[in-house]
Formats: sequence, structure tokens, C-alpha cells
Amino acid sequence: MADGEDSMAVTLRRRRFTLDEYHRMGETGILGPQDRVELIEGEIIEMAPIGSRHAGTVARIQHVFSTRLGDRAVVWSQNPLLLVHHQSEPEPDIMLLAPRSDFISPACRSPLMCDC
Repeated sequence: MADGEDSMAVTLRRRRFTLDEYHRMGETGILGPQDRVELIEGEIIEMAPIGSRHAGTVARIQHVFSTRLGDRAVVWSQNPLLLVHHQSEPEPDIMLLAPRSDFISPACRSPLMCDC
């Protein structure tokens, strides 16, 4: 700080969003497909771009799991997971999910599982 300048404390305030608000942002175009974001405990977090090395690693892991697990699990890659109780919708690189006959139930917004 230069001589003669007053110091001023700045308090940052965070605005947390609900899952409904987050989804409405996508529906109305506030957030679009080009926005690489996910909702984590009410905060919208910007995700790093997927580079070729990262994409290759995810593809390799997905292939290994799919080959070795067959129909015993669903390999869910880079798709959203709705965690209602945590006001979160992360997009993990890889998830292993229990198979379901309906694969993704329209009544449940989380992939292959409800009441997360």
C-alpha cells in the first residue's frame, strides 16, 4: 500500500444457488453448453477444459472398466450426478453404477439412482 492510502477491508459475499435455480440458468441460456461448470454445494464452479491427455486417460479407464465389468456395472463417463441433499450436480470423470432395467428413470434426475 502506498503512503497516504487508507486500507479498506472487503468482505466477499457468496450467493449459493439451489439445483432448481442452476437448472433454470441452463434452460434460459444464462449457462450454455460452452460453459464448463458444475454445481458443488450451491456454488457454481468453473471446470478446467478437457485436454487431450485427460480425455485419453478417461477413455482408457472407461474401456478397462467396461471390458472387465461387462453387464455387472454401468460405466458412466463425464455425465452429471444429481445430489439433491447436497445441492450439487458434479460431473465426475468416471462413475461405476449399478445396472437398472430403465437405465435412467425419467422420474429421477440422477443417473441410475434416486435419493442421493
